[in-house]
Amino acid sequence: MIITLDLPVAGTFRIAQIFINRFKKFFMPYSSFSATIVFSLSVLPLSYTQISHSTELLSNADSPAASANTTAYAPKNSHEANETHNDDHLDSAHTDEHEHEEDVENIVIQATRSGRIADDQPIRVELIDREEIEEKAAMRPGNISMLVAETGGVRVQTTSPALGSANIRLQGLYGRYTQLLADGLPLYGNQASSIGLLQIPPTDLGRVEIIKGSASSLYGGSALGGVINLVSRTPGETLNGEALLNVTTRNGQDLTSYVESPLSDDVKGSLTVGAHHQNKEDIDDDGWIDLPSYERYTARPRLFWEGENGESLYATAGFMTEQREGGTMPGAVVADGNPYEQTQDSQRIDGGLVFNMPMLDTLTLNARASAMVQDHDHTYGVLAEDDQHESYLLESSIAGYSDAADWLVGLAYQTEQFTSETYNEFDYTYEVPGIFTQLDYEWNEQLTTSVSARVDDHSEYGTQFSPRISMLYRPGDLTIRGSYGQGYFAPTPFVEEIEAAGLSRLEPLQNLEEEQAETASLDVTYRFESIEASVTAFGSNIENVTELQAFSSNNSNELDRVRLINAEGETQIRGSEVLVRYYWRDVKLTASYLYLDATEVSPDNNGRREIALTPRHSAGFVAMWEQHGNFRVGFEAYYTGPQRLNENPYIDESKPYWHLGLMGEITTGRTSWFINLENLLDVKQTDEHPLLLPSRAASGQWTTDIWSRNDGFIANAGVRIKFGK
Repeated sequence: MIITLDLPVAGTFRIAQIFINRFKKFFMPYSSFSATIVFSLSVLPLSYTQISHSTELLSNADSPAASANTTAYAPKNSHEANETHNDDHLDSAHTDEHEHEEDVENIVIQATRSGRIADDQPIRVELIDREEIEEKAAMRPGNISMLVAETGGVRVQTTSPALGSANIRLQGLYGRYTQLLADGLPLYGNQASSIGLLQIPPTDLGRVEIIKGSASSLYGGSALGGVINLVSRTPGETLNGEALLNVTTRNGQDLTSYVESPLSDDVKGSLTVGAHHQNKEDIDDDGWIDLPSYERYTARPRLFWEGENGESLYATAGFMTEQREGGTMPGAVVADGNPYEQTQDSQRIDGGLVFNMPMLDTLTLNARASAMVQDHDHTYGVLAEDDQHESYLLESSIAGYSDAADWLVGLAYQTEQFTSETYNEFDYTYEVPGIFTQLDYEWNEQLTTSVSARVDDHSEYGTQFSPRISMLYRPGDLTIRGSYGQGYFAPTPFVEEIEAAGLSRLEPLQNLEEEQAETASLDVTYRFESIEASVTAFGSNIENVTELQAFSSNNSNELDRVRLINAEGETQIRGSEVLVRYYWRDVKLTASYLYLDATEVSPDNNGRREIALTPRHSAGFVAMWEQHGNFRVGFEAYYTGPQRLNENPYIDESKPYWHLGLMGEITTGRTSWFINLENLLDVKQTDEHPLLLPSRAASGQWTTDIWSRNDGFIANAGVRIKFGK
């Protein structure tokens, strides 16, 4: 159906009215917030946001791997982008930056399901490309924590000082609300554990896609805060691969390898393997292990099949085993006079597949399935806890397009199960059948809207409706995106404190309600020659946030137990991001700033207070000088402002701190030598106060929360060798 240019005016007005009314609810009552946006644009320093200019080609992005979470059809928005580029173009000494920008615009995005290229997405998607991944792999080849941590609006929060586990917070929302996907599949579980983030190497990633704000309309309750989709590299037509060896000054070693090859005329495959080791390190000599020891082995094969009539099949399996140890050093004790050893042995097996098949000229059938089983053996001092997490997905959808619209409708069935061999009162099984739909409509060349919705029938929390509406408006050189969404999260025992301390002091869950949120954002981007600037305003309202409440089990003054409750009132987050990027010959300068006003109702219901471990201001700057195929040199500086601290007996508010880093890499032929210097100022939290508590917390923890770094200065160096044609 073709719509003439004079018809969408009324529709455009109605859509604008919807957005204005929803944004008023978030932003208009907060005059101080509006002032802060102006202030951040004119005065405050800026921080680094990796909305990367991708060098990945559309011909690869549109292959079966890239189609893992989209439809296989090529919608009209990507037709003209589906061209073949010469790889020599990417290896030449910095071609015109406008051509470089077109590469990122021509990537087909998986995470939004629509099959549109990046520049035509009504939903804002931030990309980390292969070039950035290689840079971060030289800094932290064992896991993806650094890869996502340096993206604007993203904070990697340490949840267990004993084991070093962490989760990902998007725009101030809790880390448990973030859905981590691999090629559109929940291979790490519907609610990935904090330790899982540290067990995923970046070696085989082609790019990373990040959606901030509620994505429950696309992925259900596990995506209340957003989605991070790890997109794998797509094999080429010849045998290729690489191996990376890394060592650190803190006695850590990493060895990873990736190989890809065609297996027949229509089948290609890849294999990634890794071995990672870290010795236990007590950096400040307080008897507590600051860097936990671990030994981890991973393997992931992938197969890609393309049929003669446009069919495609993507299949993968993953294997991981790790032994991790933290707590007190041998011979050391905590405040009660006893040693406290904390360990976790993990084994994970997962698998997934995605099948696409064209139907008629404009329809495509898509089917997805995944399964994950993960076993944990924990020790918390003298206590042992053994458990198993399972996650399963079955999904099928039909998608199509016309001259002005792209749409899809689908059915999904998700299962999440937890079984404890020690505390079976916490066992649960969530079964969630659902139906979802999405419609992207291009009203004219300037205005595109996207409407999506999902209805889940949750076995524990009943019927849940999750809508989202997004808008893309491009008047001239400006790009404006607005989005509003609602979603939910099904509570489990595993809030951050319980993941760190175990289940032994937690009361069985009773009378909990689902956590619900509405999120909104407004983004304005301007590009002029070698300069790109963007400003984003966002807000979230969360109800029924689950939190721990301490109590005494023997009616004394000693708080020795905790229960999980729904917090009173509404948690509110308001914020803004500012990004400026400048290109000059072989130099790229990136700066950004993040402001967060995140508050919750005070425990005494007397006013509001800031959410703990959420800095109001964070900022930074990154400079990168790079000649492809020759060298790269980078400098980074990050600022983290004061944070309110929760139940810290030493201080109520943290001090601000800076993180400085330097990296360099030289490439000669197929071999690259790299060195990376992290935390040049040797910042350590224990320089401000002890990490160990004078008495055990009600949850069972023996340490304060981590609000800064606890590893001090660290350097790593290594070599990357590429092979093949």
